Amino acid sequence: MGIRNYLIEGVSGTGKTSVATELQQRGYHVIHGDRELAYQGDPETGELLDGSAHRQNNLDVAFVHKHHLWDVDKVKSLVADRSHAISFFCGGSRNSHHFIGLFDGVFVLDVDLDTLKRRLASRPEDEFGGKPAERDVVVRLHATKEDIPKNATTIDAAAPLASVVDDILSTCGELG
Repeated sequence: MGIRNYLIEGVSGTGKTSVATELQQRGYHVIHGDRELAYQGDPETGELLDGSAHRQNNLDVAFVHKHHLWDVDKVKSLVADRSHAISFFCGGSRNSHHFIGLFDGVFVLDVDLDTLKRRLASRPEDEFGGKPAERDVVVRLHATKEDIPKNATTIDAAAPLASVVDDILSTCGELG
């Protein structure tokens, strides 16, 4: 959707949705990947999980996380659309290796463990990371960095939101 396209990643609670909202308020084109592109599927083939497999494993937080994918064809289509000068794709997926090379840059939002725990503790239970089992998975992922794209630009997302967005925009050449 942009002449330049950027991915903003990070574990749950690092501020991806807040950054996306701030970018939109500043007039930038944003795709909320976890809302607009996500589904439960096989991370290698992209095949949609059938309803019974998903229901059986829905209580297994690690399973749900591992199978949280983005529709690769939709990502490719959005990146190919040049109707915006710049687009930001915000969210995370376990199949990003199938499309990460399409982006002009990748940012990873990172926070210290105390900030992460505080943010997760304030989430409603119907938002990922709001339940104790989900928080445990997020804290493990934060420690291992296993879902973090390689060669990404790390942004300190514990800073005030305006500063976080300014850092991203500056790196993209949008602030002078």
